Amino acid sequence: MSCIFCDIPTAKLLAENTLAVAIYDKFPVNKGHVLIIPRRHFADFFDATREEISAIYDLLHRTKTMLETELKPDGFNVGINVGQTAGQTVMHLHVHLIPRFKGDVENPRGGVRKIKPNLVPYEE
Repeated sequence: MSCIFCDIPTAKLLAENTLAVAIYDKFPVNKGHVLIIPRRHFADFFDATREEISAIYDLLHRTKTMLETELKPDGFNVGINVGQTAGQTVMHLHVHLIPRFKGDVENPRGGVRKIKPNLVPYEE
């Protein structure tokens, strides 16, 4: 079985280092939605080495700076889905960096907490 993240054409790379690459998401949540992907094929964030986490972190910062310059977002969401139950559809680890803009949703309060209804209401 082939993996769409194992053979990304060099022309699609926004940034790279020895252990990870950054690309725009093919199905973006918002303009500028970036994926940070380790070069090594594995699915679970918790299987990443410290070096891979550091490489991913480096690219998160580099692409965040790039997006701030180009798009001037008002905030960011950073997310990782681990396993099918959590919504992972490509079984190669990838980290989402999603620029957020004032007004892109009616009420952004709670951020990633809106994935499913809370067990306890999220209030001040």
